[in-house]
Amino acid sequence: MNPLLNQLQPYPFARLREAMQGVNPPEGVTPVHLHIGEPKHPTPEVITSALTASLHELEKYPLTAGLPELRQACADWLQRRYDGLTVNPDTEVLPVLGSREALFSFVQAVLNPVSDDLKPVVLSPNPFYQIYEGAAILGGGEIRFANCPAPSFKPDWKSIAEDVWQRTKVMFVCSPNNPSGSVLQLEDWQEIFDLQDKYGFIIASDECYSEIYFDGNKPIGGLQAAAQLGRSNRNIVMFTSLSKRSNVPGLRSGFVAGDAELLKNFLLYRTYHGSAMSIPVQRASIAAWNDEEHVIANRRLYQEKFDRVIPIFQQAFDVKLPDASFYIWLKVPDGDDLSFAKNLWQKAAIQVLPGRFLARDTEWGNPGEGYVRIALVADVDTCVKAAETIVSLYR
Repeated sequence: MNPLLNQLQPYPFARLREAMQGVNPPEGVTPVHLHIGEPKHPTPEVITSALTASLHELEKYPLTAGLPELRQACADWLQRRYDGLTVNPDTEVLPVLGSREALFSFVQAVLNPVSDDLKPVVLSPNPFYQIYEGAAILGGGEIRFANCPAPSFKPDWKSIAEDVWQRTKVMFVCSPNNPSGSVLQLEDWQEIFDLQDKYGFIIASDECYSEIYFDGNKPIGGLQAAAQLGRSNRNIVMFTSLSKRSNVPGLRSGFVAGDAELLKNFLLYRTYHGSAMSIPVQRASIAAWNDEEHVIANRRLYQEKFDRVIPIFQQAFDVKLPDASFYIWLKVPDGDDLSFAKNLWQKAAIQVLPGRFLARDTEWGNPGEGYVRIALVADVDTCVKAAETIVSLYR
């Protein structure tokens, strides 16, 4: 077996299951699972209708590059969503099987491990999406972290040593951030671009939560920021997905956009990787990217949840509306996020994710400790009742 597999750490949910061994919820109480970011809103009919109407096309082998109509739909969506952002659908857009698959495989395609002494570095925010770490390790690279401390919860890039910057090949950026919901502003992107100019790394911008925002404050994307600052998209790629935007995590559909040269080589890799999207899924994806009504309705539901839940939590906790995403990054009273999660499960059958499981220990500490991630993915009434129960235990 590949010896690098031994370096992979258990996924946060596996760590949670292990930590909860012997901790049982009260009998007769229906569990409420707020620990995993799996959308629970119904899948829009515009998507399911397009999927079922094209099932006869399962008889065809799909191309890895995807249908021209899908690439065009993705490019059109980028232009509408990001204030006129223009990309070439033939060379700067590539359909992928969800952002998770693409984030992982992209790193495999671009890393070039020379030797153990000169391993390429992949930089990641901390807390982080664990795919970043696995991609770096199995690509023969080295993962390094920039902690995201309160109150901004944005990466402290200044903490990275010069010798690490010299070896950095890829920087992962996650905005809106998982788990804090923080959003990078234009000045934050300028800082990242200044570092890129100095050290020459690739920016991999994970933007899968971009469509869950509040009060009309649309998060700025990496390609959009580059365009606004008069830059090209050279060495910049963005990853997005329909999972959160359109409530179709099982569809496994997204796309990558950006630097044409990088995508040309990524397509070559994917041609061997066997990651072509089936044509019915492509048809459903076209329908999804072309429709905004269901996205607006989806965002309205999340807005209602936060409007109802945040005032309840504020009765017992220091918490505010995140910039975006469907997570509450809750600071626990005594700083022990694991005990907090165990207590909720044991007393109320409510499951949340300890923040320490989403982060790694660094010389500046574990920035996830003292927080829990609460995913407001259940229906409004369930989220409200869960919030009331949590507050009753800690008021």
